[in-house]
Amino acid sequence: MLKPPNSWIPWGPRGRMWRRHPLKESYDVVIIGGGAHGLAAAYYLAKDHGITNVAVLEKNYIGSGGSGRNTAIVRANYRTAEGIPFYDASVKLYAGLSQELGYNVMFSQRGHMTLAHSDRAVKGLRERAERNQILGVDSRMIWPDEIKRLAPALDVSDRPRYPIMGALWHPPGGIIRHDAVVWGFAREADRRGVHLHPKTEVTGIKVEGGHVTAVETSRGTIRTGMVLSSTAGWCSTIAQMVDLKLPVVTHPLQAMVSEPLKPFLDVVVVSASLHAYISQTDRGELVIGAGINPYSSYSFQSTLDFMESTAGHILELMPALAEVKILRQWAGICDMTPDYSPIMGFTPVGGFVQDVGWGTYGFKASPICGKIMAQLIATNRTPDLIVPFSLERFSTGELVGEKAAAAVGH
Repeated sequence: MLKPPNSWIPWGPRGRMWRRHPLKESYDVVIIGGGAHGLAAAYYLAKDHGITNVAVLEKNYIGSGGSGRNTAIVRANYRTAEGIPFYDASVKLYAGLSQELGYNVMFSQRGHMTLAHSDRAVKGLRERAERNQILGVDSRMIWPDEIKRLAPALDVSDRPRYPIMGALWHPPGGIIRHDAVVWGFAREADRRGVHLHPKTEVTGIKVEGGHVTAVETSRGTIRTGMVLSSTAGWCSTIAQMVDLKLPVVTHPLQAMVSEPLKPFLDVVVVSASLHAYISQTDRGELVIGAGINPYSSYSFQSTLDFMESTAGHILELMPALAEVKILRQWAGICDMTPDYSPIMGFTPVGGFVQDVGWGTYGFKASPICGKIMAQLIATNRTPDLIVPFSLERFSTGELVGEKAAAAVGH
């Protein structure tokens, strides 16, 4: 069976993976954002709470935003007492996701290695390792001999400008197939009665008496009393529709992919000091990325400067890659908060809840965010796991400073 032209719905062995629906006049819940977070919330609303009168609105095709423009690294070795349990819960959900969804999401728990190039970096990673261990997450410090054994291509000599002194080793971390996660959640949400509406842009949100009453879209107006904003890159523009100002700045984020090579890199390697990371896919490609661009923009344009600087840093780590060709590069946009932690939960506007501000690390949290936000909506109560990530923390000063593990930590 051939895929129809200009279709935004993937095809599986039994036909389309989800259905087209006319836009209803009203839904119990409207989710803005058809990426992994929004789809996971829709799936868990239906599965865990029996709430199926749900619409997922996506202005482009399903998975076209941050979920389709990331490097699909999953890990839990964060730094704060608030962040570590949250990401650990997500890794555990990811580990069983293929079985739960009946769809192979290709989660390869190959291990995640964060390199240290200075005494200060070693000290910082030691602190992270200890906090991880106290909170039950498998992380420990390793040294050049073991680093070389786990990743033989790394140059652990004293020749590089920034020699490798040690690393934080996190065995449960790894990579996953991002589009498989999106399609798996979308298919199961659709099977449980959720309506997925790609090519449906939100143009406004009506508020009366301090409570959401409707969502205006490019295809018409939907009556609803509950809206979940689950967007990447556009959360501040959506919040402005209900006169809510967020402490968020949007930055571009870039990555690139090499030609396929024979398998040689069995782990994910990250260097926060060099602002670069690398992993190898099951097809042999090297996926290479860095931190956010140092300027605010909504641009999806990739740049030569990113390719040159990031390739140079990767070659400092792995000189043997000098002749490898880069096949393509891409860019996305991401929303950064002042403390490099997300914003989740209720807002001063009744019926408007958020799962936003994820910066460069949102895909790691997709399943737990979906499950927790579904619980919040169904019970009208904030689950304990996300209490520290409320919007109110920016006025009370109770910030969750995760920059050490999230800025370029991938």
